[in-house]
Amino acid sequence: MFCYIKNMLIGILKEIHPGETRCAFLPSSVDRLVKKGAQIAVEAGLGATIGVSDEEYKKAGASIDARTHILKNADIILRLRKPPLEEIAQLKKGCIHISFLDPFHEKSLVEELAKKYISALSMEMIPRTTRAQKMDALSSQANLAGYVMVILAAQRLPKIFPLLMTPAGTIQPARVFVIGAGVAGLQAIATAKRLGARVEAFDTRPVVKEQVQSLGAKFVEIDLGETGQTAGGYAKALTPEQLEKQRQGMAKVCAQSDVVITTAQLFGRKAPVVLTKDMVAQMKSGSIIVDMAVESGGNVEGSKVNEEITTANGVRIIGLANLPGLVAVHASQMYSANLHNLLEEYWDQDSKTFKLNTDDEIIKGALITHGGQIVNEQLKK
Repeated sequence: MFCYIKNMLIGILKEIHPGETRCAFLPSSVDRLVKKGAQIAVEAGLGATIGVSDEEYKKAGASIDARTHILKNADIILRLRKPPLEEIAQLKKGCIHISFLDPFHEKSLVEELAKKYISALSMEMIPRTTRAQKMDALSSQANLAGYVMVILAAQRLPKIFPLLMTPAGTIQPARVFVIGAGVAGLQAIATAKRLGARVEAFDTRPVVKEQVQSLGAKFVEIDLGETGQTAGGYAKALTPEQLEKQRQGMAKVCAQSDVVITTAQLFGRKAPVVLTKDMVAQMKSGSIIVDMAVESGGNVEGSKVNEEITTANGVRIIGLANLPGLVAVHASQMYSANLHNLLEEYWDQDSKTFKLNTDDEIIKGALITHGGQIVNEQLKK
């Protein structure tokens, strides 16, 4: 089924979430869509956090407008963060809203979007398929998070990462252990190797062993029995017995490591605890842990959102939220590209409109609400 909106206005909103530094859409992406015949209005100050002026958006072909006017009149709303509940009532009935939505944990938000007849596309629900790679914002932001975690650890570790041979003696390379070899984990491995560290990694999915080794890291083998990954490429949840085996197998590696980076997340569910307080207590004083999953429950027992904690035995646990926001220029560039790739994929050049094809596999995977109902099969289950 196709849904067309004539004389379509695309509105792009400034991020208002506390501490958010990223921007949803850049002038380069505006330019691409304007050349295809799109009408675009951006909120004043959209790119201020990354040094992009309103004048640059004007030159790219966008008009500058007030937030309230965009909310009321736009046929497509683009943003990065999920909308505040109170803004949904201001949206134009039947419009298309595209952003991260965190739909599994935002029941009230999803219900309100449905009541307003909003066609809401959730960027974290973009399927992990070859065709959808260019739209996969979850992966693009995770890639940057993997880099940032290693840089944070390198800044705080009271050692250098690379091997250094000097007249004063030889300095051994830092030992880095990466738990989880998804997009973020693989980038963390690659970054740590570039900095000269000795890197080990573990993942519950044996299929990623070759990727880990191709980056020059050692894959830690722990026999957990049958594991694997979902059709979307995400790690499957482990049983309590498997989690305990995993912790026992990782404890020795953690105790020898200078840096431990955890990236284990379960799509739509609370993150598993992979490092217990007992495991942290066995680590060396001065070692660093970076918990990427802190916002979804945390991989490390005792980690806290936006806090850096030093344990009694001198281990520093970093639980900073919004890691891609620490490299906001490139994070914005990548997210903007994901959005304009999504719009271009379904852009009808004859009518100069976005064609919401609800039978398409990518749209079907990402569409949360449509026609006054919650339509996403994963969410309904």
